Amino acid sequence: MADRRKIVSVIGNKRIKKDGIRYQLAFELGKALVDAGYRVQSGGLQGVMKAVMAGAKASKNYREGDTVALVPSFDTETANEHADIVIPTGLDMMRNAMVANAYAVIGIGGGAGTMSEYCYAWSLNRLVIAFANSGGWSAKVAGTKIDDTDRYPEIPEDKVYAVTTAKEAIKILDEKIDLYTKRHSGISPL
Repeated sequence: MADRRKIVSVIGNKRIKKDGIRYQLAFELGKALVDAGYRVQSGGLQGVMKAVMAGAKASKNYREGDTVALVPSFDTETANEHADIVIPTGLDMMRNAMVANAYAVIGIGGGAGTMSEYCYAWSLNRLVIAFANSGGWSAKVAGTKIDDTDRYPEIPEDKVYAVTTAKEAIKILDEKIDLYTKRHSGISPL
């Protein structure tokens, strides 16, 4: 079987300013992810989700299918115009668990919905990265552990990795994504 290109979810605010730091970080990250051979997934709506997909499409390596939107409704038309693949989950905010179950999750800013995605990503044993310079929950969790779970005893530095640039995020992805391979198989009674 051919190697699959890994999907990286990008999470963050649903409303941002086009001339603001969150838009800039998301756009640069989307471009860098596709430049590096990754696909981009998000909740598919506006804000960080739209900016990261616009950046992905600006990559010289962009191919049809590189942007995946997991929209909360059954209405595919709610996805932003940069989404190639639109999956209408009909799960409303509960779709956040699906967004968080990519190979890795990277956050920019964010409110309560973004925090829920961080928690899901942590519980699902995913590689988690946060922009420390983007405000919101991303700035609060960058460089920390979400809880005291020993997710990967063989990775003593396991945490939400803090970054401030797309280049730093790609470096962590390239170095660590193949270490974060556990898949959630249900809640253990212990």
